[in-house]
Amino acid sequence: MFEFFDISGTDEPFVMFSFGHLFSLFLIFTAIVFLYRYRDKLKQERVNRLTRYCLAGLLLLSDLALNVWFLVEGSWTLDYNLPLQLCTISLYLSAFMLITRSLALFEFAFLIGIGGALQALLTPDLGHFSYPHFRTYQFFIAHGAILVAGFYMVFVEGFRPTLHSIWRSILMLNIIALLVGLANWLTGGNYMFLAHKPGAASLLDLLGPWPYYIIWLEAVVLVSVLLFYLPFGVQDFRRKRKGSGN
Repeated sequence: MFEFFDISGTDEPFVMFSFGHLFSLFLIFTAIVFLYRYRDKLKQERVNRLTRYCLAGLLLLSDLALNVWFLVEGSWTLDYNLPLQLCTISLYLSAFMLITRSLALFEFAFLIGIGGALQALLTPDLGHFSYPHFRTYQFFIAHGAILVAGFYMVFVEGFRPTLHSIWRSILMLNIIALLVGLANWLTGGNYMFLAHKPGAASLLDLLGPWPYYIIWLEAVVLVSVLLFYLPFGVQDFRRKRKGSGN
């Protein structure tokens, strides 16, 4: 039991695309397919409210559990544990989005949050925290729930991004990055990986050294946001074309 919470991790490091990694991704994908398959039933008011609140609670509890674990182990520090990583910010915004049904929060959580969470899920920076360890379970639950929350709002609530959502979400991201950069300077942290690249292999390895990878990351974010908007844009284009044809 104590090994499950051991702050030093497991004997073996986390291996990308191992069985445990792929199975975790499969479960998250299955949850998203479940949302789409049963979207009509989830639209029923009582079921909808219960599902949204439970999913928001899962998001909040996952981060609370992580912070309590660090505190109990005596490893909570200002330069690492503040809620300033992009995925942690997206986690809280996703939770409040579910509770309030806020379209403004949805734009950022869907276009930016899902992209960041997906990148984290594909290239986890977990070091020696491998299955079966609390940190590994917490990581995939928290990041997977960000994806599920975003798609819940699309499939069940009928939310959708617009062209204006693109520049608003990117503007918000850059404002957050400026504030996080200041926090990094004050704490010596590496929130949002603005100070240096993560230890594990990631997309940033392809974007050059610091600080140039931050500039290229802006282009990557733009492409990512456009890709997430593309299905909605195509749908809008077809509707306008069909309308003009009539």
